[in-house]
Amino acid sequence: MGATVPEIPRTFVGFGFGAIQGGLFLYEAQRSGKFGRLVVAEVVPEVVAAVRRARGNYRVNVATREGIEVREVRGVEILNPGVPEDGVRLQGALAEASEIATALPSVDFYDRGGPSVAALIVRALQAKAARRDLPPCVVYTAENHNHAAEILQEKCDRMLDPAGRASVRRSGQILNTVIGKMSGVITEPAEIAAEGLACLVDNIPRALLVEEFNRILITRIDLPGFQRGIDAFVEKPDLLPFEEAKLYGHNAVHALIGYLLQRRGCRFMSEAAQDAELMRLAREAFLDESGAALIARYRGVDPLFTPAGYTAYADDLLARMTNPYLCDRTERVTRDPRRKLGWDDRLVGTMRAALDAGVAPRRFALGAAAAWEALGGAGSPEQLWPAADEPPGRKAELSRLIASAKAVLQTTQPFAYNTPHGNI
Repeated sequence: MGATVPEIPRTFVGFGFGAIQGGLFLYEAQRSGKFGRLVVAEVVPEVVAAVRRARGNYRVNVATREGIEVREVRGVEILNPGVPEDGVRLQGALAEASEIATALPSVDFYDRGGPSVAALIVRALQAKAARRDLPPCVVYTAENHNHAAEILQEKCDRMLDPAGRASVRRSGQILNTVIGKMSGVITEPAEIAAEGLACLVDNIPRALLVEEFNRILITRIDLPGFQRGIDAFVEKPDLLPFEEAKLYGHNAVHALIGYLLQRRGCRFMSEAAQDAELMRLAREAFLDESGAALIARYRGVDPLFTPAGYTAYADDLLARMTNPYLCDRTERVTRDPRRKLGWDDRLVGTMRAALDAGVAPRRFALGAAAAWEALGGAGSPEQLWPAADEPPGRKAELSRLIASAKAVLQTTQPFAYNTPHGNI
C-alpha cells in the first residue's frame, strides 16, 4: 500500500469583519478543522489594531435557547487592504484560498476602493489559472441580495477579455447564499454591559451577537472535484425559491411583528412572545398568507414547500425571532420602512405573492399599514411603487388593503384585531 498523502492545509479569506463574517464564516471555517490559515480584510483601523493586539483571537456571543455562550476564534490574520503591505499579503492569501466570503454592507461595495474587492478576486483567479499549485476556489456572497453573485461576476468580467473570463471561470465559482441567521454588532458600552456580552477583544466597545442557527443555503458548486472545507452549508440547484421563502416568509413576518411592536412602544422583539394574540396573528400570516403563496408557487421543488414543511419552518423561525437572548431590537427590525414597503420587498412583495395565489393578505396589510404610519402615513403608499401596475389594478388593490388595515390599527386595541375573518 502506498503512503497516505497529507492534505495541504486550506486557506479561508473573508472581506468585511461584521457579525456574519466573524460569527458565521470565520467561525464555521475554524469549527471545520480543515483550514490552516484564516484571513479577514477589514478597513476600520481601530478594529484591525485591536485584533492584532489580541494576536488574532476574538470572541463571538452565540444566543442559544438557554442563554448566551461566548466562543472564541483563534489565530486570524486581519489585514487592511488600504495599507500597501497588507494589500500584498491579502493578494497572496486570496491566491492560495480555497474558500472566500464577501460580507460587505451591500453589493455596491464590490467595486469601491483601490484595489476593489472585485479587482482583488480577479487577480487571485488569474493567478490560480496560471499556476497548477494553487487551488480552485468558491466565493460566497453574503450581502443579502438575491443576485449578489451575478453582480460580482459581472464586475469581475468587465476587467477581463473573453479568453480571460473563460480561464478564470475554470478556477473559481461565485455563489449566492441564503443566510437566515439573525445577528448584529453592538457598539454601545451600556448595551454590551446590560446584556452581559463579551467584547470582540479587550478594550474595544464592539460585540458580535449571533444566533446558533447555521443552516446556510448556497448555490450548487459545479467546479469538478471541488470539496468544501466549510461543510455545514447546504447546496441547492436553484436558490430562488429559498430566497423568496426568506424574504416573503422570514423577513416579512419579522417586519410584521416589529412594526406592530414598535407602535406599542416595545423595544425588543422578544416582547412579542408575551402576547399570545400577536403570536397567533404572526403565525397565521406566516402559514395562511406567505405559506399559501409560496407553496402554490413552488410545490414539488423541495419538502419546504409543503404544508408540513412550511409549518415546521414557520414555528422554528417564530421561536428564533423571539429568543430573548438574541436581544433583537424593534428599532433595528423596523429601520428603513420606505425600502421595506417596496414593490418587491418583504411586506408589499409578500402581499403581491399572496394575491397572485388568490389569498387576501389582510394580516400582512397590518404590517404594511404600521410601516406606512412610521413613514408619516400621508397620501398613498403607491408613491413608493415605481414598477408597472401588473396585473392592471394591483396597485389600487394593495392600497385599499393597506388603507383598511390602517383604519383597523387606529380604532382597535393592540392585537385585538386578530380574527380569522374579522375586520381585517
